[in-house]
Amino acid sequence: MTEVAMKKVELQDGASADIVQENVEQLKELFPDAFTENGVNFDTLRQLLGDLKVLDEGEEKYGLNWHGKKQARQIALTPSLGTLLPCPEESVDWDTTQNLFIEGDNLEVLKLLQKSYANKVKMIYIDPPYNTGKEFVYPDKFQDNLDTYLKYTGQKDDEGLKFTSNTETGGRKHTNWLNMMYPRLKLAKSLLRQDGVIFISIDENEVINLQEICTEIFGEENVLGNFPVIMNLKGNQDAYGFAETHEYVIVCLKSKDDCTLNHFSVDEEEIAKNWLEDEYGLYKEADNLRATGVNAPREKRPNLWYPIFLNEQTKEFYITEDNRPLVDTDVEILPLNPSGEELSWYWSKNTFNDSKHNLILKHTSNGWQFYRKQRPQLGDLPTKKPKSVFYKSDYSTSTATTKLKDLLGKKLFDGPKPVPFISDLLVIGSNSSDIIMDFFAGSGTTAHAVMQLNSENKESRRHISVQLPELTDEKTEAFKAGYKTISDLSKDRIRRAAKKIKDENPDYDGDLGFKVFKLASSNIKAWNPDRKDLETSLLEHQEHLVEGRTEQDVLYELLLKRGVDLTTPIESREIAGKNVYSIGYGKIITCLDDLITNDQVEELAAGVVAWQKELKETLGVKVLETHVFFKDSAFRDDVAKTNMAAILSQNGIDHVRSL
Repeated sequence: MTEVAMKKVELQDGASADIVQENVEQLKELFPDAFTENGVNFDTLRQLLGDLKVLDEGEEKYGLNWHGKKQARQIALTPSLGTLLPCPEESVDWDTTQNLFIEGDNLEVLKLLQKSYANKVKMIYIDPPYNTGKEFVYPDKFQDNLDTYLKYTGQKDDEGLKFTSNTETGGRKHTNWLNMMYPRLKLAKSLLRQDGVIFISIDENEVINLQEICTEIFGEENVLGNFPVIMNLKGNQDAYGFAETHEYVIVCLKSKDDCTLNHFSVDEEEIAKNWLEDEYGLYKEADNLRATGVNAPREKRPNLWYPIFLNEQTKEFYITEDNRPLVDTDVEILPLNPSGEELSWYWSKNTFNDSKHNLILKHTSNGWQFYRKQRPQLGDLPTKKPKSVFYKSDYSTSTATTKLKDLLGKKLFDGPKPVPFISDLLVIGSNSSDIIMDFFAGSGTTAHAVMQLNSENKESRRHISVQLPELTDEKTEAFKAGYKTISDLSKDRIRRAAKKIKDENPDYDGDLGFKVFKLASSNIKAWNPDRKDLETSLLEHQEHLVEGRTEQDVLYELLLKRGVDLTTPIESREIAGKNVYSIGYGKIITCLDDLITNDQVEELAAGVVAWQKELKETLGVKVLETHVFFKDSAFRDDVAKTNMAAILSQNGIDHVRSL
């Protein structure tokens, strides 16, 4: 029993430990979506443990249910058959950067990243397509999502390929959208660190349903709520009934017990300088109660010309209906400017009586004056804890659109998220050197915000962006500007943002690059024999690698399949006349040469052993578990392959595999 488990098994009330309850609690940590307020949903638990029979046993009986939910849950458990192909020519600082941009359907990409990034991502931000009743472009074939994606991107032919059409008349507006989101959130959770957090932007169409599925996936105690984000103070006048000013951000934690959200940096002394406090709250001095402007003269507003009376001893002030003082010695104060012109007050008598507490009395060279108290409005007063309503003038969508237009040269993208908003989420949810992910990258705002914040605070957060290569309409300015897909635009935005940051901070030497990868079918051929002609199938499968793929393509698939970070350095050296690669400081050593003769086996094996020994000494480890890969077709007979494995095994390298 582990130390953690020992700590959880405690005596209570003199009785033996409740092992069953402890087991239930541990199950709840692993599978929160299998629990309801009534206990364990065993059908859901069985499915999460891989029992496919549950799919045929009827609909769920409790909670938010919709057609296709079981399949949506199952698709998250189905492994991807794809890979990520490296694209150095589209990248920036390929050899040194720790940042990633992955072009592909995020469902498949999230699956492929599971081994390399599970429990490593500190913060995820996503801005998924809002469910407005219009079409959103994501494959609707759960059974073969990768195949559908390859057809969508032109890597396979398929006439009449249909993608999710999310119209109201289809009768499945919410269903299609939930089926799209559910498996992606399931996979996202497993990528988060134990102290990780996910922020999800959403509007009113799906905020309730989205919070429900977040509760199911993350557990009720880990969903902090949905918080309004003010992005248009004027309001959208086209909206029905109300001028919409806000969206929402849903905040979910991997584990509330392990996660600590950061506070903003606030200068308390600066606040004290600018704000005072009375029994009604904080305030600061604002304008004179005496009106100004063209409508200020008494004749323009005769009803706002009246005396205010002051007891100079007690400093009490008041007005009367007949404009006569209650005590003859009280001073009369009228709205006169220093030149003696008769003006008016801003407030009527009724407002004055209701709001006397919002006035400041001061004696000046122009006699007694009244100044209004300004109370804090939304966003006026910073606090250390983030507010439950997000608002800053910098959060304006129109401002974000203008700034992106300035960066790209034209207005090419509608409704980008503001960089300052994402930056504030980064402050709340992450620290320096953390990994940040956005798998609905859109115009690339998250990557931009990470680089911007890093440059301002001299920090080193890493960003991973994932974007579907959604085609731009030929009528749009984006297409006319040369951006054939949204991912093309996103990559260029990140490049331009990096250049702008460097231009404005010439001494900054942080990471402003990114490696580009593209989703594709595996480099290794699938074994689909023709049972009517097995002999031909066997001959065709002698070469296991897909024709046209490069050694680099295969190397990065090995990284993915062995759970190595995609930014890990790949070293190479020549051994026995062959190119040999070390990935992840010796975690993987591979030779992808097409021919290894019997005479070369001993020298090649000895070179691999020597290199592993060097790596162990460099890393300062006694044992380095190395996996060695060769092309199966490179060995002309089983003797050479057997000898290679035997020599390596004698030297402590037991994991030898062929491709």
